[in-house]
Amino acid sequence: MHIGTLIHEQGTTVNDLVQRAHHAADTGMRSVWLGQNTGWDALTAAALIGREVTTIEVGTAVVPTYPRHPLMLAGQALTVQSATGSRLTLGIGVSHPHIIEGQFGYSFARPAQHLREYLQVLMPLLRGESVAFTGDRLRAAGRIDVAQLPPPSVLIGALGPAMLRVAGELADGTVTTWIGPSALDRHIVPVLTRAAAAAGRTAPRVVVCLFVGLTDNVDDIRTTLAHRYGAASEIASYRAAMEHEGVSGPEHTAILGDENTVERQIRSLFDAGATELVAMPVGSEAEQARTADLLGALTNRRRPDGR
Repeated sequence: MHIGTLIHEQGTTVNDLVQRAHHAADTGMRSVWLGQNTGWDALTAAALIGREVTTIEVGTAVVPTYPRHPLMLAGQALTVQSATGSRLTLGIGVSHPHIIEGQFGYSFARPAQHLREYLQVLMPLLRGESVAFTGDRLRAAGRIDVAQLPPPSVLIGALGPAMLRVAGELADGTVTTWIGPSALDRHIVPVLTRAAAAAGRTAPRVVVCLFVGLTDNVDDIRTTLAHRYGAASEIASYRAAMEHEGVSGPEHTAILGDENTVERQIRSLFDAGATELVAMPVGSEAEQARTADLLGALTNRRRPDGR
């Protein structure tokens, strides 16, 4: 099973991020991911981690598109791809109105069209091609003049049907948050896979980000998660996704319990169509350490079908 971990950057130094990536690699996990929040720049940190920790893949989950023109993002991404020896997965997304409009002052109108046009520019640039594009939401002309190298895999933070169709048609898959096996099986995977097949693309990646904790304190941890992240259920895209899962808040998507329970629930994600898990360990420091060790062991433990 392909399992990685998300490294939270809030309140950390860049050296802390590198050390956490070293630890993830030492446990056996295959990838480390960084969000683009209000802390360190995710792509810059990914480049540094990739140079220092040479045995692990790096990814972003996710970089907002509106504040970065695709010409700029393509140059950044190819820099990281070169620095890491082609180990970057570029996760991008439109983010949310309260961030794009409230923090950056950009219009969030027609986000699906914005994303479609963005990918029509970004993907050729990452392949080393020139673009001359004029759309309703975006204009771009030029190329990224660097040595040729394989383009990074591009994933979209997509939960709703319109975004999933764009991700399947134009990108390499999706990276989800707070989605469990029910929503994967009934919604995410079918919509994404149909769109990719219709566009003649290969089977898409389905990367699932979830809280994971090897713990006896399940109720306490769920209460803590509800307090910290419960407001996410008020965001329309998250609320609709959690309705597909049949839960009311992100705390109910967390994988918590003893080793057998955690392993069983992780396997259910892959059975439902996930190709990778990005775990966000929770609990005490000791519980998080045990969780990381278990995740590393599961990474190297094959399923009956060989995956």
